Amino acid sequence: MTAAPEPRRLVVVGASAAGLAVVEEVRRRGFTGEVTLIGDEPGLPYDRPPLSKQLLAGEWETDRLLLRPGEQWEALGVTYLPGTAAGGLDTQARLVRLVNGATCEYDALVIATGAAAVHPVSLGAGLAGSQVLRSLPDALRLRSALAQGGRLVVVGAGFVGAEAAAVARDMGLPVTMIDPLPLPMVGVLGEEVAQMLAERHRAAGVDLRCGVGVTEALSEAGRTTGVALDDGSVVNATNVLVAVGARPAVGWLADSGVPLGDRKRLGVEGVLCDKAGRVGEGIWAAGDVAAWFDPASGRHQRGEHRLAATEEGRTVAAALLGADLPAPSLPYFWSDQYDLKLQSYGTTGRDMAFTVVEGSLSTGRFIGVYGHRDSDGLPRTVDGVLGNGMARSLRAWRRAVLDRAAWPVAAPSAV
Repeated sequence: MTAAPEPRRLVVVGASAAGLAVVEEVRRRGFTGEVTLIGDEPGLPYDRPPLSKQLLAGEWETDRLLLRPGEQWEALGVTYLPGTAAGGLDTQARLVRLVNGATCEYDALVIATGAAAVHPVSLGAGLAGSQVLRSLPDALRLRSALAQGGRLVVVGAGFVGAEAAAVARDMGLPVTMIDPLPLPMVGVLGEEVAQMLAERHRAAGVDLRCGVGVTEALSEAGRTTGVALDDGSVVNATNVLVAVGARPAVGWLADSGVPLGDRKRLGVEGVLCDKAGRVGEGIWAAGDVAAWFDPASGRHQRGEHRLAATEEGRTVAAALLGADLPAPSLPYFWSDQYDLKLQSYGTTGRDMAFTVVEGSLSTGRFIGVYGHRDSDGLPRTVDGVLGNGMARSLRAWRRAVLDRAAWPVAAPSAV
């Protein structure tokens, strides 16, 4: 079986971390063909995690967000189309249709359009003072609003919501954070760590309303005035941040034939790919939009973390050039809230076993490990680690995750 010829024209839709990683990696591997990068936002590609952290807090300005400075960007030899959204895809003709009426032909296509924040009408979509936080304009709009004072209501206590709430409290603003789950970030951190985090938010003055949902957004004259909760209470607000998640940006792929996930049927949304990001003939996908097949679980999964986007982009670059795939590394995330800088390697989650192996949750300096439970309900190996304030120990436990070390026999009794 002969290898497919190297593409002459590579088109990457999505000027994201994943999209830029594809571009950089194909060039690093010696690809000399045409490369076109299409992005629906103006300006150069930027990093998103600092939006709800350093940028929102005013510690960084926009230039520090750039994934690559202008001079490095120019050296890539890329035709970059900023402020240009893709409107459709013809896989037979191998061309991307742009909303401005133009088209881009490709030999190889990478879908890296990321995800769009969810903002239902019931939660105030279209009202002044109610917004999401996914893009640079979103972050700048919220930063400006917070600078004017007033009460912030945060709907959703995940990464974005909890980080934004912490920033607003550090600015001295009254904050209410609402989530139907019993604790902030409990789905990814588990109950023990989430309880510690809840205590930190309450100690900082956040009015934390967990285990309750929002039934409707309240408004006057087209501007938000607060939210009504399903326990019958009302929370007044000057500004409302809706942080209830994001969905893969796949609308432009309608009727294209690209296989898409379905949450009800498959439990996952996004572009369905194999374990190297391949979607079909000449098409790959990477980043938040992509659901890669995981041979271990037998399911498609989306990474949805910053490092995953970059690594998937590099893997796709190797795959479309017919090169050996880079070895996968551990999933990684971090979250800055108050004096906490939580960092994690591997897999974490509410349904996993958890134990503190160094330090204590009560002091906030700790290392905790997670393990998948076997059929008997017991963990066998260290599958993830989370820590704060103990960087050297965290590096050592990262190695334990890589080696799938045996689950700790004993753990400190006081947490």
